[in-house]
Amino acid sequence: MSNLDDLGVNPLEDTESEAALAYAKERRDNIRTFVRTSPDYYIRNFDKIGASSRFTPTFNLMAGIFGPVWFGARGLWSWALPFLILETLGFVQIARGLFGDLAADAMQRIASIEGTLELRRKQLAAAIESESDKIDVYRRTVESLEQNIGGIRAEADALAAQSPTIVMTGIVILLLVKAVQSIVANWALEARFSEWLSDRSIRSAMPSTHIVFSAVFMLLIVTAAMLHYSFPGRFSLLSHFPTDPDIRLTSIQGVEDFIAWCVRNSEAFFDGLTFGIRALLDALEVILVHTPWIVIASLIVLLTWLTAGIRTAIYSGAFLAYMGLLGFWEGAMTTLALLGTAACLSIVIGIPLGMFAARRPRFYAFIQPIMDFMQTMPAFVFMVPVIAFFGVGKPAAVVVTMIFGGTPVVRLTVLGLRGVPESVREAAISFGANKWYLLTKVDLPLASPSIRAGINQTIMLSLAMVVVASLIGAKGLGEDVLEALQYANVGQGILAGFSILFCAMILDRIVQGGRK
Repeated sequence: MSNLDDLGVNPLEDTESEAALAYAKERRDNIRTFVRTSPDYYIRNFDKIGASSRFTPTFNLMAGIFGPVWFGARGLWSWALPFLILETLGFVQIARGLFGDLAADAMQRIASIEGTLELRRKQLAAAIESESDKIDVYRRTVESLEQNIGGIRAEADALAAQSPTIVMTGIVILLLVKAVQSIVANWALEARFSEWLSDRSIRSAMPSTHIVFSAVFMLLIVTAAMLHYSFPGRFSLLSHFPTDPDIRLTSIQGVEDFIAWCVRNSEAFFDGLTFGIRALLDALEVILVHTPWIVIASLIVLLTWLTAGIRTAIYSGAFLAYMGLLGFWEGAMTTLALLGTAACLSIVIGIPLGMFAARRPRFYAFIQPIMDFMQTMPAFVFMVPVIAFFGVGKPAAVVVTMIFGGTPVVRLTVLGLRGVPESVREAAISFGANKWYLLTKVDLPLASPSIRAGINQTIMLSLAMVVVASLIGAKGLGEDVLEALQYANVGQGILAGFSILFCAMILDRIVQGGRK
């Protein structure tokens, strides 16, 4: 060691330089494998880009020439599609300026007015011949129509004169997009290369099949857009989707027949379900609506105090006083009864369903599209079959509320249970925990924050359906808001809306407590 030091050689530095050379060689080999074409060019530019943490502009001529085709062939579709839209805009402007009939709409308007003008001229001639007292009226009408035609012709001439400007605009757009593509291409590809290093399943190189697919896709999009905007109305296939009215009528009749068949063959089931919902709803209305207000208010304030603290309890008391003094007390309690029924049923069904689906990925994959449908379908759409099965009234409003607000508790129960660390579960199993103990003492306690958040979201979404549910016979605060909408009573609508907001805040604090 001392001899090496005397000679001025540092073994540590020599080892580090060898490691750096090996890393550089491996990086160059990886770049060659990833890009396949022009490896030296990409090695040089990737090294330049990787040397800085900020955006480093470089120039890629091929990306600028072929544009979205290059990006698509490289698998950079998140870049290819925006550039395709911008390039299509440029090509459309060029085609409109060179080949398009810019005055087509104006000439159609002139043709329509000329038909009316010809009729008015005949009426004017007949009036002159018969010496009618409407001669001046017809003459003014003819003159007005002629002036309109003259103005539209001038507008058409002005539009036709804009062709060179439109062409130049398209060229400028196209050149700017090409320049941007050339500058960002290597930077985007280097980012994809970094992802490829950690995940070799990401597509690399430029397979000929992907080049052909990208080119054909881009060509179809650009051609269709250019033909449609350059020659409006000439190609009906581009303007209107090819369909037949009989398809829609047949589909409507099929859906109606199916719903009618379901109603006929499941009447007893839905009658029983309606009876159960109504029984629970009536029980909650007896508790909340018919019990003296001072009892209910005291219980709500006490419950808020125990779960969220004295300050929140004071706020809850102020909210309840607001609703009572403005005459919304009965409506608020009716709303809470409706909400409580829908939320209780959603929670009773949702939590066990989430527990069952948490350890069964296939079952969860099956019900997930159904829950997506329930959450995304507008409420006014699924109201129609609900009314067909349950009629109009509070049970139907409860079912609609459950459909819209029942999914978060399932999703977040699954999320919470899947988030329980496997090491904790394995430790409990190793100490002899059975399935029931594992569920009640390990899984549910650790997943309780997520489950509680799901309950909270279900309650909030259910409360958001208050106004919509009033359309099918639900009473409560939603009816006050709906009445305000019908009669444009701004004051009543705002005051009732605040009452709904305060109900939501009280329930949120009770459910979340001091854990927010």
